[in-house]
Amino acid sequence: MRELTLDDLDDMVLGATLLGTGGGGDPYIARLMVRQAMEDFGTVKIVTPSELDPDGLVLTVAVIGAPTVISEKVPAGPEFTGVVNALASYLGKKPVAIMPIEVGGMNTLIPLAVAAELGLPVIDADSMRRAFPQIEMTVFTLAGIPASPMSVADEKGNVMVFETTDNQMAEKLARSAVMQLGLANGISCYSMTVRQVAEAGIQGSMSYCVELGKRLMAVQRGEAGSFDEFLKFAEAKIYFSGKIIDLDRRTTDGFAKGTVVIEHMTDPNRTMHVEIQNELLIATEDGKPIITTPDLICILDYENAQPITTETLAYGQRVNVIGLPCAPEWHQPGMLELVGPKAFGYDMPYVRMGEAK
Repeated sequence: MRELTLDDLDDMVLGATLLGTGGGGDPYIARLMVRQAMEDFGTVKIVTPSELDPDGLVLTVAVIGAPTVISEKVPAGPEFTGVVNALASYLGKKPVAIMPIEVGGMNTLIPLAVAAELGLPVIDADSMRRAFPQIEMTVFTLAGIPASPMSVADEKGNVMVFETTDNQMAEKLARSAVMQLGLANGISCYSMTVRQVAEAGIQGSMSYCVELGKRLMAVQRGEAGSFDEFLKFAEAKIYFSGKIIDLDRRTTDGFAKGTVVIEHMTDPNRTMHVEIQNELLIATEDGKPIITTPDLICILDYENAQPITTETLAYGQRVNVIGLPCAPEWHQPGMLELVGPKAFGYDMPYVRMGEAK
């Protein structure tokens, strides 16, 4: 067990922005929520599953919607405790811990604020170790754990609890609901036991996020050798350096979708296209896939190594495009059908990190 400090929080914000792969909402807003919650209710404890009752109930909490909307419609806060309390009431059982469904973007931090307010610990695990745009895109789905029953709430007090036949239907129903509720809502899904978290979750995600942020913070401070150290720790690689020359971005079907085109820094004949659906999903050069989901595509500011979210991408920005391998827990049967390129409608093969021809 460890207590989350404010220094940890700053590192976690940076790591969460990177692991958001451009999506997941701006963690800065969630950072303010966590700081306020820690001031009001006390520190947050981060625990491993082994420290809890194996039969105890674990509830997740996250923001669901489109990042472009979330950046303009700042979450109020009550919708997040609201979904947790609603689902606990529906299940007739109190949770022993809160867990992030994804360690990436705002959804890394919102569980901390909720846990502080409810006086619960946060489990050092998640289901993605990145951000993905759809509810069913988790290792829990691969393990056969249902997303429902799940609850969705808005800031006005509207709350719904769904039971669905499968996790794909859970995504469809939740997406339809949030389109009516303003595209920036709270959700709690994948209620499970501590034992299930230990068996099927991606362990150590919160700690990994803090360490990743700490190393990227050293890069931003200009410490000697820090960029190489960061790349080594993350098993990452710089794939492209250039300037954004075109950007198409729109909110449709409950997602922020688009394409960003980057011209190479020294060779104007080379361009990279990066496809967006809330997150950065596919990077191609001359039509050939270079980095593909579920591996992570991250766009960093060329000058200060700050991860850039999809809603703040802008024409003329000078950037590095880096790739990080997905969590090893993803490499199991069913991964490509669930989170590979074809799952998002891209007719191309998955290119594992470092295997692009």
